[in-house]
Amino acid sequence: MSFMSGDNIAQLVYLGTFALVLGAGFLLTSKLKLGQTLQMAAIWALIFIGAVAVVGLWGDIQDDLMANQTRFDDNGTITIPRSFDGHYYMTLDINGQSTDFIVDTGATDIVLNRTDAAAAGLDPANLHFLGRAATANGEVRTAPVRLDTVTIGAHEDTNVPAVVNDGELGQSLLGMGYLQRWGRIEITGGEMRLSR
Repeated sequence: MSFMSGDNIAQLVYLGTFALVLGAGFLLTSKLKLGQTLQMAAIWALIFIGAVAVVGLWGDIQDDLMANQTRFDDNGTITIPRSFDGHYYMTLDINGQSTDFIVDTGATDIVLNRTDAAAAGLDPANLHFLGRAATANGEVRTAPVRLDTVTIGAHEDTNVPAVVNDGELGQSLLGMGYLQRWGRIEITGGEMRLSR
């Protein structure tokens, strides 16, 4: 657990002084009954304690938030934390368009839903949905495509094969066809690491 810095202590003193002045002014000017005044004082005390807790724990809160973000190190390794739902999520640029994926090792290819395909410059109305894929929701039609660029961090691949799903697909899938481009895939301690 992190300790409060000098700035945090100064903020705490300021908040405490402000709360005391506010509370004293309220008590002096209030014409409420004693019971109501004590209730209001208790509410303000709880608000103040909550503010102190947030200031004191802010470093830990930031650490927890940062732990849930994809990280890139100087060696080119990408570390993706496992989400609360047990899945791994990645955001890649597809033809220059930021696209969210769920990592699916059961999928053969990169599978784009119609919305993400259109955002990446692939008009689903002009695609030939000649393929078929078996999904949990039944069989769906697919159209093979080539992606000009697939970029994550400093890594860029060109002319990448993918398919567009013609069915109901809430989120695009990042399958093994892309993951195998990485020299090493390691899943340990709730994190996936990709390195080339």
